[in-house]
Amino acid sequence: MITLQTLIDNFGYKLLTDGVDTSREIRSLGCCDLLSWVMANGKEDEAWITVQTHTNILAVTSLLDMACIIIPEGITVETATLEKANEKNIPIFSTSESPYAIFTRFYESGLR
Repeated sequence: MITLQTLIDNFGYKLLTDGVDTSREIRSLGCCDLLSWVMANGKEDEAWITVQTHTNILAVTSLLDMACIIIPEGITVETATLEKANEKNIPIFSTSESPYAIFTRFYESGLR
């Protein structure tokens, strides 16, 4: 089982938002930067990898009740997005890893 806490403890990802329940389980992983596609195909409890950092990613995450957002390759998240994510308790993680490396790590940890 992979939880949000696993991303911190085992993967070394940085949680950028405060006050989130890190015991939440991640049941799937997706990667896409086209918001309309994510809205049509994303899943509840999914960790979503995206390079998008504007506030619209929060609406999509909330709509689908996704587990979290993972921003790859050390991309800086917009301040307004982090502020709103804190208000809505939406977990946003940052990592220097590429999307491919993120998928590999999840796969090696048992997520299929």
